[in-house]
Amino acid sequence: MKKIMTALVLFSFLASAQAAQSKSPLMQMTMTDINGLSYDVTGTEQGLKIKGLEGKIVFLEFFGHKCPPCLASIPHLVSLQNKYKDKLAIVAIEVQGLNTAEVTTFVKEKGINYIAVSEEKAGDLVDYISQRAQWNGSIPFLVALDTKGDVQFVQAGMLPEASLEELISQLSKLDEKPAQTTL
Repeated sequence: MKKIMTALVLFSFLASAQAAQSKSPLMQMTMTDINGLSYDVTGTEQGLKIKGLEGKIVFLEFFGHKCPPCLASIPHLVSLQNKYKDKLAIVAIEVQGLNTAEVTTFVKEKGINYIAVSEEKAGDLVDYISQRAQWNGSIPFLVALDTKGDVQFVQAGMLPEASLEELISQLSKLDEKPAQTTL
């Protein structure tokens, strides 16, 4: 839990610092998955708005096809996508150089049931995350967004399935909190 809070504070600080430095409009990007479905992505002060995934918890996972921890996490992500299909969207972006056709083959070989994207179809988003989250390319790299698209967790390195499940639980509870009223 301490890691979650540290990562959240760090990301919030970086987001605030960048927002203060830049008066430019928020970043607009597009990523296209291996099935040809395009997602419009807007960078916000607190995270990302991904058109078509509104109202879902989003795990944005940067991975590589030759990365042992990335490969080990695939069955966990498949299981979580099956279990939470109505409230979770996993978007995996391959960043070790496979083109879209190669990612498509990889997805079929591994039985991946979540959104998969090659870096060639999400380069602007990869660059944006690198800058905003101070990501140095370590994989796997997870950015977890709540149902409003706000970043709630950032992690370099593999997380066990139980930890990911706890994260989903915590992010789900954020939606359950009643709106605060002010007098």
